[in-house]
Amino acid sequence: MNNLPNRQPKADLICFSHLRWNFVFQRPQHLMTRFTGYMRVFYVEEYVIDNVEIPFLQVNNIDENLWIVTPNLPENLIKEEKNIITGLIEQLMETYQITRFISWYYTPMAMNYSRNLQPEKMIFDCMDELSAFKFSPPELKQREHELLNRCDMVFTGGDSLFQIKRNQHDSVFLFPSSIDFQHFSSARSSLPDPEDQRDIPFPRMGFFGVIDERFDISLLKKMANKRPHWHFIMLGPIVKIDPASLPNNANIHYLGMKTYDQLPTYISNWEVALILFALNESTRFISPTKTPEYLAAGKPVVSTPIADVVKAYGVKDLVQIATSAETFIVAIQKAMDNPNNQKWKKAVDANLAANSWDLTWKKMATLIGIDLIKGNQEAHSKNTKIYV
Repeated sequence: MNNLPNRQPKADLICFSHLRWNFVFQRPQHLMTRFTGYMRVFYVEEYVIDNVEIPFLQVNNIDENLWIVTPNLPENLIKEEKNIITGLIEQLMETYQITRFISWYYTPMAMNYSRNLQPEKMIFDCMDELSAFKFSPPELKQREHELLNRCDMVFTGGDSLFQIKRNQHDSVFLFPSSIDFQHFSSARSSLPDPEDQRDIPFPRMGFFGVIDERFDISLLKKMANKRPHWHFIMLGPIVKIDPASLPNNANIHYLGMKTYDQLPTYISNWEVALILFALNESTRFISPTKTPEYLAAGKPVVSTPIADVVKAYGVKDLVQIATSAETFIVAIQKAMDNPNNQKWKKAVDANLAANSWDLTWKKMATLIGIDLIKGNQEAHSKNTKIYV
C-alpha cells in the first residue's frame, strides 16, 4: 500500500452500517453503489470476532470506487473495541489519503469509534428504529442522541420514522423505500421457475426478506393449516429466532436466502406476495422495501396492518390489508380470482412512476451538496489489511 498515486483532495464517503454488505441487498447497497459514480465509498461494517492475535481491518475493493471495510478483533479484546476500531479507522484514512469526506450513518453505535472524525457533512440515514429490535445494545439510544446532536441532516426510510425524528432534529427529510422498477418488473414476464421452486405445487404465495422477530409465525401457521392445498414459499435468512420455532407444515417451503438478482425469477412464479410482519415494538416504525418491489413485479400484495404500508398503499387500495388468518385467506382468494386486474395494475404503475432509487439518491445528493458531475476514477489496490 506504499504506491498509492498522489491525488487532489476530493470528497469521499465513509458509511458506517450495522448491515453486512453481502447480506440482504437493500437501502444501503442501493444508495452507496450510486455514490460510487461520483466519489470513493468506504463501507464500514460492524466488527467480526476472528481467530487472530492482532486486530486489523480487512479492506476489500469489490467494485470501482467501492471498498468494504471489516474490523477483525480477537475475542479477548472485544472490551477494547472502541479504542481499537478508532485507531484502525485513523489508519484507513491515512492509508487511503482520505482528507475530505462525508460521514454517513446507519448505526448510531458507530459513534463509539468515529466521534473524533471531522467530516464535511454528517448524515444519519435512519431506516429503522434499531433500539426496538431484538438484542439491540443497551447504549444505542444514548449513541443515537449523540448522533442526532452532531449530524447535519437526517433522512428517514418511512413516514412513521419521519414523524418521530422531525421532533428530534431541525433538518429531517422523508425518503421512503424506493425500487429498481426495471429489475423487478422483469417478473411480469414468464421467467423460468428456479430449480428449488420448480416442483412446488400451485397456487403459491410468497414472502422474501429477513425472517426474524418481526415475522408473524402464528399467522403463517394458521393460514397453512386452513389452506393445506396452498403453498407458502419463504425466501430469506432466518436470524435472531430459533428455526425450530417456525411451522413445519408440508405446504410451507423455506428456500433460504437468495441474491437480489434471483428474486424476480422466484416472484414471477407466485400468485400472490405476502408481508407477514407481526404488530409489535420492532415493526412499529418499519417501512418494508419489499412492498414496492412486490408491486413492481406485478403481484397482488396482502399485508398485515403495518402503519407505513397502510398509509402509502393500503388506503389507495394498491395493497390489501388483513388482520387475521381468515381475512388474509379472503384477500388472497380475491386476488387469485382476478389475476388480470388491469385497473389495479394501472394504478400501481402510476404510483410507482416517481419512486426509484435513482431519483431518491439524486435528491439526497442534492441536499448534501454533491456536484453530480462524474470525476476521473482512480485505481487502488483491491484488497489489503490495515493494522494499528
